[in-house]
Amino acid sequence: MVIKKERKIFVIDTSVILYDHNVINNFKEHDVAIPITVLEEVDRFKKGNDVINYEAREFIRALDKLSGAYGLTEWIPLNGPTKGKLKVQMTEHGARIDANIVFGEKKADHNIINAALVLAETEPKRKVVLVSKDINLRLKAKSLNIFSEDYQTGKVQDIEGLYTGKTIVPNLARKIIDTIYQLGYCPRKTIFKNKPVANHYYILQSKEGDTSALAFYNPGTDCIERIQKESVSGIKPRNAEQAFALHAIMNPDVKLVTLQGVAGTGKTLIALASALEQKSKYRQIFLARPIVPLSNKDIGYLPGDIKSKINPYMEPLWDNLKFIQNQYAETDKEFKKINDMIANEKLHVTPLAYIRGRSLSNICFIIDEAQNLTPHEVKTIITRAGEGTKIIFTGDIFQIDTPYLDSHSNGLSTLIEKMKNQNLYAHVTLEKGERSELANLAGALL
Repeated sequence: MVIKKERKIFVIDTSVILYDHNVINNFKEHDVAIPITVLEEVDRFKKGNDVINYEAREFIRALDKLSGAYGLTEWIPLNGPTKGKLKVQMTEHGARIDANIVFGEKKADHNIINAALVLAETEPKRKVVLVSKDINLRLKAKSLNIFSEDYQTGKVQDIEGLYTGKTIVPNLARKIIDTIYQLGYCPRKTIFKNKPVANHYYILQSKEGDTSALAFYNPGTDCIERIQKESVSGIKPRNAEQAFALHAIMNPDVKLVTLQGVAGTGKTLIALASALEQKSKYRQIFLARPIVPLSNKDIGYLPGDIKSKINPYMEPLWDNLKFIQNQYAETDKEFKKINDMIANEKLHVTPLAYIRGRSLSNICFIIDEAQNLTPHEVKTIITRAGEGTKIIFTGDIFQIDTPYLDSHSNGLSTLIEKMKNQNLYAHVTLEKGERSELANLAGALL
């Protein structure tokens, strides 16, 4: 006996479309309804150069192509024999419950909930699910007994088990660690039967517990190679994780690096110090971050010229640069060279949006606060990389500042999950705070 699967109706919110323009093709055999209010909202996002504007335009084109000669007010088949159907839900009023009245305000979100309420009443034998990346919208829908869920496609499911890039290996024979110190490496099979993840980092410990070594797996040589704690641009690593991060960025065979960790672990400082140490290798060093305006208002709301508007967002990057510069006396040539690099735009601190259209060949590109990027934005940045370019993403996946991303769906988490075990990629999760004794105390107790 074949059990027929329940075909659901998924009602799609604007936030999902702006996250993934291909959303309508990701619900298998189930049907998809787009409230007319959502189409109106998408239309308002179609102009502009941000990724959400691109997503809006691509969705509109895909919907136009799909509809063909059909009208969109009736169910039309989606592409593929195993797919469901799609329609634009024109009716957003007439259900027994009106969200605009319940919540005391007429707004687009309430009309989208109303569209789901109408579908639930006109299709009583079908399960209607509102899909949104807006948590508050989902809660409002649930309060009116409408099933609601986040958009799951592309999400990293096991965030607690996300790749960290490092492992402690205890109980090794003393002679193995001695060999690594003497030769700088040992054959991989001496320690591991199976090949480890490419560019994975290790803290190797002896059985006796009296000696250890920092090392990584080099996929090119199939060896476990020693890492030494070396200072770069006056910055010396204070723990094993920072040593791993420095090595990853300094490694010429690695073109893409991600550093994940809470505030104070030294992610941005290490990335910038390592880039400055290699300044002769690159045409320019870009240090950028996405602007996430307060209360999600555009920076145009802020007073002053464009420089005044963006300076508050860039200040943490300048702080790291000043910290590195202050490792030298003002009379030192390294101190002056940093000033010269800034003046000549060899070193450029800028909002991420201002990088669009720039050539990314022979560039060291550091993207700070990468957890506030969507997976598509991360892909867009990486696919622009030309010859001789190294890209470094830093961020904390648990400190999201944008309303429609979380630790599972942001671009940094997705990048770490999908890129592991690629020879051109290395990742390190930094866990130990090194900002100050006071900062560590506050992090532990408050």
